Amino acid sequence: MENESFKREKKENSIEINKLNKIKGPSLDNSTTALQLLNSYKNLGFQASHVAKAAELIQRMKKENVDVFLTATSNMGSSGLREIIAQLVKHKLIKALITTTGLIEEDLMKTKNSFYLGSFDVDDSEVKANKINRIGNIFVPDDHYVWLESFHNKFIQKAHAKKKIWSPSEYIHELGLELNDQNSILYWASKNNIPIFAPGLVDGAMGDHFFFFNEKQKEKLVIDTAKDLTIFYKLILGAEKTGGVFLGGSLPKHHLIGAAILRNGLDYAVYIQTGTQYDGSLSGAHPKEAVSWNKLKDQENSVIIEAEATLVFPLLALSWVNE
Repeated sequence: MENESFKREKKENSIEINKLNKIKGPSLDNSTTALQLLNSYKNLGFQASHVAKAAELIQRMKKENVDVFLTATSNMGSSGLREIIAQLVKHKLIKALITTTGLIEEDLMKTKNSFYLGSFDVDDSEVKANKINRIGNIFVPDDHYVWLESFHNKFIQKAHAKKKIWSPSEYIHELGLELNDQNSILYWASKNNIPIFAPGLVDGAMGDHFFFFNEKQKEKLVIDTAKDLTIFYKLILGAEKTGGVFLGGSLPKHHLIGAAILRNGLDYAVYIQTGTQYDGSLSGAHPKEAVSWNKLKDQENSVIIEAEATLVFPLLALSWVNE
């Protein structure tokens, strides 16, 4: 062999190469199930192996009766992950959901109206002229927000008559009691008494509704986010073990791992995200960075899947529900 670089002297024996899993792809036989395909991911390499590790961690959390907290940004509710999250809540597989106002609004809108598949590359001036709003390649007509405003304004009046101060989770629970849609996250959360925490509840369209309502009132409707901290932190501190499954970054991600500092970190963590760590943002931070903050106990019981959540979370959720 003329290339001397592969004849280099071996200087260490710290990696026992023959004890590592061999890279191998799955059978594509027509009898192969989705769960069998997921199980084969372990030996595929790259991000697929991280997906397999995530499935293993979720199964371990399930077996150990870990209190699992799910975080999700609003775009997860825009997509078909809404129905998948609803099924996890239906089966009581999570202790709580931490999210943003957008997911609450979109779950509500979808109880009466569909969202539609459009295109990332559409002419947005044309979209605007058609009274449509674009979320990536998902289209949401203006009239969905008109319906939401009408529905929510009636609810605000009802809630205000009942009491003047609500924590976000109390308010969302009451909203869920108004629904009769088995595809709804709020419906199942209220039915199963699983709290939904939205620390930024006054953001978004619902915030507009609160503003216009309170402009007309002597006694204002108050959203008491500090009260939810008490409810949320007691859930975190009262658990024997805690785990987090994170769909995206932003406020929901930090709200969970920030609270976990109080108990020296989560025991388990599964991150699914597209953010980069190199801008220093929390959204892109990896689990190993959380270890430095006491937000996560150790790196070993964590994994990061660098992928857009709709690509991988349906498989993980299928395994979560069925195994």
